[in-house]
Amino acid sequence: MEQNEQSVTVVISQLVKPGCEQAYEAWVKDIVSMSRTYTGHMGTNVIRPQSGIRSEYVIIFRFDHYENLKVWMESGDRQHLLNQGKHLVESDPHVQQISGLEAWFSLPGKPLKTPPRYKTALLTWAVVFVLINLLGTLLRPLLSSLSPLLASVITSGIMVVLLTYVVMPRVSRLFSRWLYGK
Repeated sequence: MEQNEQSVTVVISQLVKPGCEQAYEAWVKDIVSMSRTYTGHMGTNVIRPQSGIRSEYVIIFRFDHYENLKVWMESGDRQHLLNQGKHLVESDPHVQQISGLEAWFSLPGKPLKTPPRYKTALLTWAVVFVLINLLGTLLRPLLSSLSPLLASVITSGIMVVLLTYVVMPRVSRLFSRWLYGK
């Protein structure tokens, strides 16, 4: 799949100046609200600092494909908001772009890095294999009256939602030593 055709995630981390946290929180609300108005926006997450774990704020923007992300990243609205917030942060933000399955393998509270592709492929294959068989067994009686194509659409939709929001975040944490080991 070409880069333009797959979803893309941008992870931005930065340190906030001591005493500016409240103003930064208000600024984050503004930039998140503005990002939602752009075509292709799929969601934003804000990970706040945690004492002893992570000192920086991490803002994660998801867009449906690269071109829409590029429009947001290069927009005058974003530049204006970045200029408004410059006095609140200690340095320029660290920006990292990831796409496709790589986004499943990022761990909260850790610097963003992706594991070797063969490990990503093996773990994804194992989880998909288990889910296909489990969902097939559980859903077959419920979907037997539907056409095979419609049953497949429903099953694959459920599987993608489970993979993205439930299974892969947990599996990534469970296998983090293997995935990210040296």
